[in-house]
Amino acid sequence: MISPRTLFDKIWDAHAVAEEDGRTLLAIDRHFVHEGSFHAFDAVQRRGLSVRRPDLTIAIADHYVPTQHRVRPIADPEIAGMVRLLADNAAREGIRLLGLGDPRQGIVHVVGPELGLTLPGTVIVCGDSHTSTHGAFGAFAFGIGASDVAHVLATQTLWQRRPRTMRVVVDGTLPDGVTAKDLILTVIARIGTGGATGHVIEYAGSTITGLSMDGRMTVCNMSIEAGARAGLIAPDETTLAYLAGRPAAPKDALWDRAAEAWSALGSDVSAVFDREVHLAASGIAPTVTWGTSPEDALPIDTAVPDPADVTDPERRAALERSLAYMGLTPGTLLVDIAIDRVFIGSCTNARIEDLRAAAAVLRDRRARVPGMVVPGSTAVKRQAEAEGLDRIFTAAGLQWRDSGCSLCVAMNGDVAGAGERCASSTNRNFPGRQGRGARTHLMSPAMVAAAAVTGRLTDLRTMAGEPT
Repeated sequence: MISPRTLFDKIWDAHAVAEEDGRTLLAIDRHFVHEGSFHAFDAVQRRGLSVRRPDLTIAIADHYVPTQHRVRPIADPEIAGMVRLLADNAAREGIRLLGLGDPRQGIVHVVGPELGLTLPGTVIVCGDSHTSTHGAFGAFAFGIGASDVAHVLATQTLWQRRPRTMRVVVDGTLPDGVTAKDLILTVIARIGTGGATGHVIEYAGSTITGLSMDGRMTVCNMSIEAGARAGLIAPDETTLAYLAGRPAAPKDALWDRAAEAWSALGSDVSAVFDREVHLAASGIAPTVTWGTSPEDALPIDTAVPDPADVTDPERRAALERSLAYMGLTPGTLLVDIAIDRVFIGSCTNARIEDLRAAAAVLRDRRARVPGMVVPGSTAVKRQAEAEGLDRIFTAAGLQWRDSGCSLCVAMNGDVAGAGERCASSTNRNFPGRQGRGARTHLMSPAMVAAAAVTGRLTDLRTMAGEPT
């Protein structure tokens, strides 16, 4: 008799090829590469090898690409060379390329699901830590380093040590103004950035199953910020409805068989996890970060913490460093913190649902600070423009740009200045993440929009009385 298994167990066991010295050789179903992957291609070529399964490899330019003036040549010669190398490597190896001129181009973790390349029960890797996004579909998806990228290119397999399992259960209805971004920031604040180290998180509970696919992707995207290897959500009717008809999804009889198999992937009722965490949705509020770690997150209606109240010396020192970098004083109300710019974008929150939420706040209002809105893909951009969202953003005074990672990584010309405080819908607020000396506050797209209107961190729930 087979013991009860988790969703993760089922995927891992189905992809195990061999075991040796406590490691398992996993078969890889999908491998995404971006313009920063040229070192891995070089390594494969130096060994006289070729890409083992070009049909399972997808190349996308997203990290370094400019988000303005796409019809012009890329001004930065180094970035231009990287984009050109990606195209050259893809052409030589017969890999599908979604380049800057391709209508399917965008951030890899937005494009994969859009095209139906992300499917339940699969193992997906990419040289980017936020590959965990794809786990929203019930896939085991995780980021890998350059040497592992080369290994997958050459073999379509990867050696891994089996991680432990954690289940995060959230039950109940999210209060008004509370989003998936608030949920995952609350989870990270609760368990810490190292709380899931060595684990794969499965998210469950009525709150999770009530999320849209866009919301689920936001949650799984930031699993890595809690130290997890990956985040997963069991596929259900919401998953199937999203995938049905996608270009790369199964069709006709193949779809019927796949849907049946996917529906059986969920964790068995008696499956045991190495750790469990339970939260009530009713206790989650609109949340922002105040410090330099995603775990430095608090409800918007609270104040900057005082390190003197912390007994653990290491944590106290970390808070003191965060406050010094962020230029904040203990006890300052979060809603009294002025900002200098805003950013709506990234693989965390640049899908159409995110842009609609931000536009709903910005409609008929003006931003008091500069900022940019960068859609997660060309398809999202087209849809937003068809719905008139771009006009709302530009009427509010924000820039509407082409798709790409943009200010999330600040290595493509989109940067915040030293000392500037940015309200951002991204996933990381480390020192220098959005530019040397830049100060980042993470929050949902709607909360970013609220901050744009008021020029300070703002409780979205109070916006009804704000002047336009």
